[in-house]
Amino acid sequence: MEFVLGGTAAVGAVCFTNPLEVVKTRFQLQGELKARGQYAVHYSNFFHAMYVIAKNDGILALQKGLAPAAVHQIFLNGTRLGGYQIAEDRKWFLNEDGTVSLWKSSLIGAAAGSLGGFLGSPLYLVKVHLQSKSMSSIAVGHQHNHESTPQALKNIYKQFGIPGLWRGASGAVVRIAVGSSVQLSSFSICKEYFKKHELFTSVKYLDTFAAGAIGGIAIALVMAPFDLISTRLYNQGVDAEGKGLLYKNYTECVSKTWAKEGLYGMYKGLMPCYLRIGPHSCLSLLFWDVLKSFEKSFFTESQS
Repeated sequence: MEFVLGGTAAVGAVCFTNPLEVVKTRFQLQGELKARGQYAVHYSNFFHAMYVIAKNDGILALQKGLAPAAVHQIFLNGTRLGGYQIAEDRKWFLNEDGTVSLWKSSLIGAAAGSLGGFLGSPLYLVKVHLQSKSMSSIAVGHQHNHESTPQALKNIYKQFGIPGLWRGASGAVVRIAVGSSVQLSSFSICKEYFKKHELFTSVKYLDTFAAGAIGGIAIALVMAPFDLISTRLYNQGVDAEGKGLLYKNYTECVSKTWAKEGLYGMYKGLMPCYLRIGPHSCLSLLFWDVLKSFEKSFFTESQS
């Protein structure tokens, strides 16, 4: 049940935040491996990007990749939040005095996130491909000719087999391990702090929302470079053998991006990254808490 609740909460959140993910992806691919001033700027800022995408690709383009994104959330957060809930129920990340241990919660969050990220990697791969696809006049990054999620998965498997479906998974595992570790540990510690000092008690679940918001800020600042590298590894074109045309592996992607674009390039799309991750963090953790409360009350009433 823990895995079902975690996945359901994340699917609910992604329906609201997917347009922000589309914008984030476009920013991360804009000017790939080019210094500032040496590439056409199709997307000047967050709101301009929303306008340009809707104008050229249609308003529904802001929900590109929603289907694989939703299924990916089931694999990712069903595993991540479900695994974390099991650890919480068994008090695996508590100190001897009953307080939350930062290193234990971070380690458990990273482990659960890594497993979820690996399992859902093929869906994330397709999601990035669909979200980056656009009219040639505003295209950024490599353009993949997928029309739907099933077709994309079928074609990738037909051309490159199982390894092709998990291409770029190394970037996803690092990204999710870092992000999950920061988000879940900060969320748990903030909720513990709020409860201890009786903060945000006036409205039910307000403490959850506040803790999720703080976790969203932390995760965006820490995870943004890892998120960018992951997007680029997934989106790059490949040769006939399925090998990347721009990057051979994770470390080469990091070194090339740093050499060509510097620190600015590593944090390209930071604001869209936060605007996507912040609300998603708040909503998914809020939905998670609400669903857990509903489950608890339902079983309590059933047994009485």
